[in-house]
Amino acid sequence: MKIFLVILGFISLGIGIAGIFLPILPTTPFLLLTVFCFSRGSERFHNWFIETKVYKKYVLNYKKKKAMTLREKLVLLLSVFAMLSISFYFAPPYWWLRLMLASVMIGHVIYFGFVVKTTRVSD
Repeated sequence: MKIFLVILGFISLGIGIAGIFLPILPTTPFLLLTVFCFSRGSERFHNWFIETKVYKKYVLNYKKKKAMTLREKLVLLLSVFAMLSISFYFAPPYWWLRLMLASVMIGHVIYFGFVVKTTRVSD
Protein backbone atom coordinates (compact mmCIF):
# COMPACT_ATOMS: atom_id res chain seq x y z
CA MET A 1 0.00 0.00 0.00
CA LYS A 2 2.86 2.39 0.80
CA ILE A 3 4.36 1.94 -2.67
CA PHE A 4 0.98 2.75 -4.21
CA LEU A 5 0.75 5.94 -2.12
CA VAL A 6 4.27 7.04 -3.12
CA ILE A 7 3.50 6.41 -6.81
CA LEU A 8 0.19 8.29 -6.49
CA GLY A 9 2.06 11.08 -4.70
CA PHE A 10 4.52 11.47 -7.57
CA ILE A 11 1.72 11.39 -10.15
CA SER A 12 -0.20 14.11 -8.30
CA LEU A 13 3.04 16.08 -7.89
CA GLY A 14 3.58 15.95 -11.65
CA ILE A 15 0.03 17.07 -12.37
CA GLY A 16 0.31 19.81 -9.73
CA ILE A 17 3.53 21.13 -11.26
CA ALA A 18 1.94 21.03 -14.72
CA GLY A 19 -0.91 23.06 -13.22
CA ILE A 20 1.53 25.85 -12.43
CA PHE A 21 2.05 26.36 -16.16
CA LEU A 22 -1.32 25.24 -17.55
CA PRO A 23 -4.26 27.37 -16.45
CA ILE A 24 -6.71 24.52 -17.00
CA LEU A 25 -5.19 22.35 -14.27
CA PRO A 26 -5.57 23.35 -10.63
CA THR A 27 -2.31 23.27 -8.69
CA THR A 28 -3.12 23.31 -4.98
CA PRO A 29 -5.48 20.29 -4.80
CA PHE A 30 -2.93 18.04 -6.48
CA LEU A 31 -0.14 19.29 -4.23
CA LEU A 32 -2.35 18.68 -1.18
CA LEU A 33 -2.90 15.13 -2.46
CA THR A 34 0.88 14.81 -2.81
CA VAL A 35 1.37 15.82 0.83
CA PHE A 36 -1.28 13.33 1.94
CA CYS A 37 0.16 10.46 -0.11
CA PHE A 38 3.75 11.12 0.94
CA SER A 39 2.79 11.49 4.61
CA ARG A 40 1.14 8.06 4.54
CA GLY A 41 3.56 6.39 2.13
CA SER A 42 7.06 7.60 2.94
CA GLU A 43 8.41 9.82 5.67
CA ARG A 44 11.51 10.50 3.56
CA PHE A 45 9.53 11.79 0.56
CA HIS A 46 7.18 13.73 2.83
CA ASN A 47 10.08 15.52 4.53
CA TRP A 48 11.67 16.21 1.14
CA PHE A 49 8.46 17.61 -0.34
CA ILE A 50 7.62 19.97 2.52
CA GLU A 51 11.05 21.59 2.09
CA THR A 52 10.57 22.35 -1.63
CA LYS A 53 9.77 25.80 -3.01
CA VAL A 54 6.65 24.42 -4.70
CA TYR A 55 5.21 23.32 -1.37
CA LYS A 56 6.10 26.57 0.37
CA LYS A 57 4.63 28.73 -2.39
CA TYR A 58 1.42 26.86 -3.21
CA VAL A 59 0.45 24.83 -0.15
CA LEU A 60 1.99 26.10 3.08
CA ASN A 61 -0.12 29.26 3.50
CA TYR A 62 -3.34 27.37 2.85
CA LYS A 63 -2.37 24.49 5.11
CA LYS A 64 -1.32 26.73 8.02
CA LYS A 65 -4.08 29.32 7.91
CA LYS A 66 -6.81 27.67 5.86
CA ALA A 67 -6.79 30.92 3.91
CA MET A 68 -5.86 32.25 0.47
CA THR A 69 -5.20 35.68 -0.93
CA LEU A 70 -7.88 37.27 -3.08
CA ARG A 71 -5.59 36.96 -6.11
CA GLU A 72 -5.10 33.21 -5.48
CA LYS A 73 -8.86 32.73 -5.18
CA LEU A 74 -9.57 34.65 -8.37
CA VAL A 75 -6.93 32.78 -10.39
CA LEU A 76 -8.28 29.47 -9.13
CA LEU A 77 -11.92 30.36 -9.83
CA LEU A 78 -11.13 31.76 -13.28
CA SER A 79 -9.20 28.59 -14.16
CA VAL A 80 -12.04 26.39 -12.97
CA PHE A 81 -14.58 28.56 -14.80
CA ALA A 82 -12.56 28.33 -18.03
CA MET A 83 -12.20 24.56 -17.76
CA LEU A 84 -15.87 24.02 -16.94
CA SER A 85 -16.98 26.40 -19.71
CA ILE A 86 -15.01 24.40 -22.26
CA SER A 87 -16.50 21.18 -20.89
CA PHE A 88 -19.98 22.73 -20.93
CA TYR A 89 -19.57 23.80 -24.58
CA PHE A 90 -18.21 20.46 -25.86
CA ALA A 91 -20.33 18.17 -23.67
CA PRO A 92 -23.24 16.31 -25.22
CA PRO A 93 -26.47 18.27 -24.79
CA TYR A 94 -27.75 16.27 -21.83
CA TRP A 95 -29.47 18.47 -19.26
CA TRP A 96 -28.21 16.42 -16.30
CA LEU A 97 -24.59 16.72 -17.45
CA ARG A 98 -24.81 20.47 -17.86
CA LEU A 99 -26.57 20.75 -14.50
CA MET A 100 -23.74 18.78 -12.91
CA LEU A 101 -21.08 21.06 -14.47
CA ALA A 102 -22.96 24.17 -13.32
CA SER A 103 -23.28 22.67 -9.82
CA VAL A 104 -19.54 22.07 -9.65
CA MET A 105 -18.90 25.70 -10.56
CA ILE A 106 -21.41 26.97 -8.01
CA GLY A 107 -19.83 24.69 -5.40
CA HIS A 108 -16.40 26.17 -6.11
CA VAL A 109 -17.73 29.71 -5.81
CA ILE A 110 -19.47 28.93 -2.52
CA TYR A 111 -16.46 27.12 -1.05
CA PHE A 112 -13.78 29.61 -2.06
CA GLY A 113 -16.02 32.64 -1.65
CA PHE A 114 -17.53 31.86 1.74
CA VAL A 115 -15.66 28.99 3.44
CA VAL A 116 -11.98 29.66 2.73
CA LYS A 117 -10.83 32.82 4.49
CA THR A 118 -9.22 35.63 2.50
CA THR A 119 -5.89 37.05 3.64
CA ARG A 120 -4.37 40.31 2.49
CA VAL A 121 -0.86 39.08 1.72
CA SER A 122 0.79 35.72 1.39
CA ASP A 123 3.23 35.02 4.25
